[in-house]
Formats: sequence, C-alpha cells, structure tokens
Amino acid sequence: MRILIANDDGYLAPGIAALVQACQGLGHIDVIAPEQNASGTSNALTLSRPLSVFQARGEHIAGFRVVNGTPSDCVHVALTGLLPHKPDLVLSGINNGANMGDDTLYSGTVAAAMEGYLFGIPAIAFSQAEKGWAHLDAAAATARAIVEQVLAAGRPGPWLLNVNIPNRPDAASLPRLVTRLGRRHASEPVIRQTNPRGEDIYWIGPAGDAREAGEGTDFHATANGAVSITPLQVDLTDHAQRGSWAGMLGSPLA
Repeated sequence: MRILIANDDGYLAPGIAALVQACQGLGHIDVIAPEQNASGTSNALTLSRPLSVFQARGEHIAGFRVVNGTPSDCVHVALTGLLPHKPDLVLSGINNGANMGDDTLYSGTVAAAMEGYLFGIPAIAFSQAEKGWAHLDAAAATARAIVEQVLAAGRPGPWLLNVNIPNRPDAASLPRLVTRLGRRHASEPVIRQTNPRGEDIYWIGPAGDAREAGEGTDFHATANGAVSITPLQVDLTDHAQRGSWAGMLGSPLA
C-alpha cells in the first residue's frame, strides 16, 4: 500500500503531522505539501512560473517534501513526475476547520484529494469541524479508523470522500454518517480598509451561515455529534435541465 498525503494549511500545520503519524503502519507514505497556507485556493494549478520542491527538516516533518505552490500543484507534481510510483490512496488534511456545503468548491483540502481522484486514485479529504486544532489526536485516530475501514471494504476506485470530524475527545467513537452537502447563505460583505498610502483595500468577508442544514446534510451531522462522510463527484452537468435547455434553444440533446 502506497499513500500520498497533502494538505492546504502548509507543511508546518499540526493537522498534516497528525495525519501522517496516524497512518503509520498502513504502508509506504509520501508527504508532499504546500510551503505556505493555501486555504481557499480550490483546484488552482500554478502555470505562470516554475515550481520548486525541497525537503523539510525538523521534528515531525522530516522527510516531508514541500512545493511552493497550491495543494493541487502538490498532488499534480507528485503524480506526474515527482514520485517513481503511483500511490494507491491520496489523503488530504487534517484541515483546520470545516469543509462542508459550498466550502468544498473553494477548499484546497478537498482540491488536493480531488486531484488524486482525477488521476483515477481513491482519495479522502479530512477536516475538523471547528478551527483551533482542539482534540486533533482524536480526529487523527478517526481518520485512521476510516482509512482502515474503506481499505478493508475493497471498493474499486476511483472514489472521493469528504470527511468532517467534530472537535471532540471522543471523535473516534462517534457515529459516522454518509451525508450530502448542505448549502450556505451568501458570504458576509467584504471588509474595506485603507492602506498606508490612503488606498482602499478589501478583505474577503467571512463565510455565510448554513442555509440548508437539515437532516442528512454534513452540517446537521457534525452539529449533532457525528462524523460526516460525503461522497463527491466532479461532474457539474445539470442533467435534469438538459432537456428544457434543448427545447428552449431548439438544439438536440447530444
């Protein structure tokens, strides 16, 4: 078993060290992570400059390889030339905060896992439901248990799972629910400030509150003390509307 681990919080983040430690003994592990925090970069690839890779040094990160790019860059470079072998599984995380509902469209954590999925490799993205790394050891134990469970199931790939774990000391013993993505309200307004030159600058505002968070959603599961496991896909086609659009435009369905 060969496992590739990446993240979006950067190679120094506690979450990736905890995930790597939790996966010890499952097989050969390669860690390739961004040099800096790359949260919110979605599936971006760096095309305007070359990428550099270096070996990390230090306790808990020795052997990590670091890319001065995005989470997707890390996995893409790994799978297209950096690694001499194709991994059997791609893991991403553990993220500092939730990736639920619309968050998944922006998430670098999910994007790193999705990059593996696009290359035909089973992949899982792991996140804690709240920021701050509280009970990270319990989240890592939960991640290990889920990895062992899916490997034992032997489901043929590729597949992509998005896992959100409550920040609780008993996380590993919580129920695990297969959920669907909820929805958020629109983001809060941008925060406008003035720089030292007197020019307006803008910070992206906080994410909106949950709008669709009913039973069955990832928001509902984590809020009610369960681990949320959401299977994802990449097909963005609105299949239900193809017929009506064909009629409106006078075009046949392909």
